[in-house]
Amino acid sequence: MAGRQQIEEKQFVEEVGIFFEQTGLPRMAGRILGWLLIADPPHQSIDELTEALMASKGSISTMTRILLQFGLIERVSLPGIRHTYFRLKTGASHHAIMQNAERIHLLRELAEKGLNLVQNKSALTRQWLEEMRDMYAFCEREFPALLARWEQTRKGRAALMDREALK
Repeated sequence: MAGRQQIEEKQFVEEVGIFFEQTGLPRMAGRILGWLLIADPPHQSIDELTEALMASKGSISTMTRILLQFGLIERVSLPGIRHTYFRLKTGASHHAIMQNAERIHLLRELAEKGLNLVQNKSALTRQWLEEMRDMYAFCEREFPALLARWEQTRKGRAALMDREALK
């Protein structure tokens, strides 16, 4: 059974890597994230990442720097141990979502600039930019309420877990 588990874990790591590659990050950065999502313990050294991902130390080092800059992982030191470890940063999902909110805002602004450039052109020429502006403006308006609902859900889940822990 352990062999099947390892195969499924490797497949998961590759799928996360491919997903992140499709969003513009290097595949190895995604693979590191994929591994950190399922690693036990959740903190991993460069040597452990190198072994688990069958990658060079240089590649792991470069990609962990990128992930640190994106705010997705953090360095961890353990008492009495000289190695540096990496783990997923608490709130990394929220951070990633907030970066997307910033992108939505910037894309709406770009659409508005584009519309200013084509304001005297045909409706057909303006159509795509108008749709882009309207869609991103809608997302920008709705995003705060969505995040507020998520925060309520998260707090409710945390309270439930606290009650379960007291039983």
